[in-house]
Amino acid sequence: MAAALASSRCCRRPSLLTTDRRRSSVARCALSGGKGNSFSWKECAISVALSVGLITVPPTFGWSAHAYPLEPVIPDISVLISGPPIKDPGALLRYALPIDNKAIREVQKPLEDITDSLKVSGVRALDSVERNVRQASRALTNGRSLILSGLAESKRANGEKTLDKLAVGLEELQRIIEDRNRNAVAPKQKELLNYVGT
Repeated sequence: MAAALASSRCCRRPSLLTTDRRRSSVARCALSGGKGNSFSWKECAISVALSVGLITVPPTFGWSAHAYPLEPVIPDISVLISGPPIKDPGALLRYALPIDNKAIREVQKPLEDITDSLKVSGVRALDSVERNVRQASRALTNGRSLILSGLAESKRANGEKTLDKLAVGLEELQRIIEDRNRNAVAPKQKELLNYVGT
């Protein structure tokens, strides 16, 4: 290996040295500053050939030369980058909560989407908000028992009260949308999302 490393510095400038009135071709190696280390042309050629062989031929120690695609280390990582980036700090904190209850997440998602729906100008925004509210109401009605089963016994009574407030709030939000009061949608949405976080 040392010969392979030295080959890059060898054979650059062969110098002819005379010893005892006899000329011999010796290539000086600059490996250790040229202090007496020298290689003959034969040794230098062998070291160059070994270096070229190591560089150009990939080693195969019983391994296949083909690359195999790797599976992701975290299989659910694509969920994190599947949509547009979430910029609302409240939404980021709610999504970071250690909630392992799919039913409440199905209620949360359409309520979070109301923010994006309100960015559209005109009547189409309220139509999209109305769809989101209906979807959240349906998810709450269908998943109520699953949401409550995910709560600890000591917090179940408080959870039922909070879900009742959430259901009433969704009905109020539906009336706000029917009245076409666009300015009252965002505050009501924040109130409902606080219930979801609770």
